[in-house]
Amino acid sequence: SIIFLLLMLSCENNSDIKPNIVFILTDDLGYADLSSYGSEFINTPNLDDMASDGAKLTSYYSSQAVCSASRAAILTGAYSNRIGINGAFGPKSKRGINQKELLISEMLKENGYKTGIFGKWHLGDADIFLPTRHGFDEFFGILFSNDMWPFHPEIPNAFPDDLLLYKNENSIETLIDQSDLTKRITDESIRFINENKNNPFFLYIPHPQPHVPLFASKEFKGSTGKGLYADVITEIDFSVGRV
Repeated sequence: SIIFLLLMLSCENNSDIKPNIVFILTDDLGYADLSSYGSEFINTPNLDDMASDGAKLTSYYSSQAVCSASRAAILTGAYSNRIGINGAFGPKSKRGINQKELLISEMLKENGYKTGIFGKWHLGDADIFLPTRHGFDEFFGILFSNDMWPFHPEIPNAFPDDLLLYKNENSIETLIDQSDLTKRITDESIRFINENKNNPFFLYIPHPQPHVPLFASKEFKGSTGKGLYADVITEIDFSVGRV
């Protein structure tokens, strides 16, 4: 996965102003999948602008190269093995982030920030593990990986339960087609920014894509002529530009 971090500062020259933080995480994006990192067939102008205007890091070490463990480390700042999280939680695993761990969302909330997560959580799907129980004011997205559903192409019987789309702590939809998920996550993120523009906010956008199965909206599917993977990355770049 690759991380994009924006610090959105007030135009006022005031040292007391708290920066707004937008933290964007992609799932399974490769190092050279962005043109600024060497891709010769995928154009990512918005992310390239971030790289040229900010800091481009070329070395990053994750606690583990898998979903739940890496997200636990990112949000707590602790090595995932130290907090008992390994691998990726499956649906109804009864495991998740310990309530005693301090997440960045909780730390910022205690300091007056509005907090929102729009995308994939993957730190437990039982009620006690939900994002809204761990410092997030709002949640829109899915609780685990997008391939943990009845339509898995390789292991169709492994995940018989529906993949549900959540709004805060309630499931609002059964996902059959994920084509518009990147767009909807982006729409919710922008709404969150607009509603909280007058106070400091922490916006965490962990995109489910480009983890397989791959989905792009109709506006982007086939748009690159380089295949579905390139279409998905192009849509993520467009999402970053919108944000």
